[in-house]
Amino acid sequence: MKKSQKPIPQHLNDFLDWLEIEKGLSSKSQENYARFLKRFLIWLRLNKLEDIKPHQLTSEHIWKYRAFLARQYTPKKYALKEKKTLAKTTQSYYLIALRSLLNYFADRDIVALPAEKIKLPREKDTRIVNFLNLEQLEKLFSSPDTSKINGLRDRAILEVLFSTGMRIAELVSLNREQIKLKPTTRDLEIVIIGKGGRPRTVYFSERAIFWLKEYLQTRKDKEKALFINYKNKKGTSRRLTPRSIQKSIKKYAIKAGLPLTTTPHVLRHSFSTDLLEQGVDLRTLQEFLGHKTPAATQIYTHVTSKRLRDIHRKFHSGRKFDKNFKKNNE
Repeated sequence: MKKSQKPIPQHLNDFLDWLEIEKGLSSKSQENYARFLKRFLIWLRLNKLEDIKPHQLTSEHIWKYRAFLARQYTPKKYALKEKKTLAKTTQSYYLIALRSLLNYFADRDIVALPAEKIKLPREKDTRIVNFLNLEQLEKLFSSPDTSKINGLRDRAILEVLFSTGMRIAELVSLNREQIKLKPTTRDLEIVIIGKGGRPRTVYFSERAIFWLKEYLQTRKDKEKALFINYKNKKGTSRRLTPRSIQKSIKKYAIKAGLPLTTTPHVLRHSFSTDLLEQGVDLRTLQEFLGHKTPAATQIYTHVTSKRLRDIHRKFHSGRKFDKNFKKNNE
């Protein structure tokens, strides 16, 4: 083990290379790690610690950084009504990135604080899953003005998100050449590369195919992206960004009188909830969603628990053989 004489900030580029070469992470994942570590570098600068070496970082520094994160606020553009401190989950992302940096030091035989010294904030045992029911979904889908080209595109986006359960990053990376539609096409499935570089198959409903056909008939450009922004100041089209889709969905949610928490990911939750309510099991849903482990799919137990309770009540209540109970409760 050796003591590095380079300050921690100067290790960032080597760390990102390590994520790519040793961990096999995508460029998008590397960007996320760099973004999360940027806040740590800001904290170092604010505390005049930008020259600190890896072996000089202590548990006391980590404690103060955790306190700093706990007092940070959600950026104004993401806050719904009033300022909110960073969620425990978000704080964990920043700390996990710092843990990975410490793991990098260990892997490169650089003396540094052990990664396990960084404790993550405790979260509640359950997460609230926001989703829309079918009536709310219809209101949302009806919000875009499909007589206009942008509205037609947005209707197709909403239908595809709900039909496939794709993440927003997966949706914006779609290209036209992947969507091979004929006039007689009623079913479509394609393979996409999801989170962590894992391939999976996604399926398009007949409704989603209909609106995709309507939208693609308007495309006369040569842009390869499936969903494009027509508002380019240079007069050319370009691929839509996740942020622009998030803003559009929020606009349509307000128009439809739906919760402000309606986001592209809420449509993914709605896709999952609908499948579970139709009887799909969690293991199959895991494959639909592209989750690496079953644990990630466990957030939907609120649906399966209710369904199992209803089944138990209907088929195993004891009414069919307990005449006294039946008589006293009718």
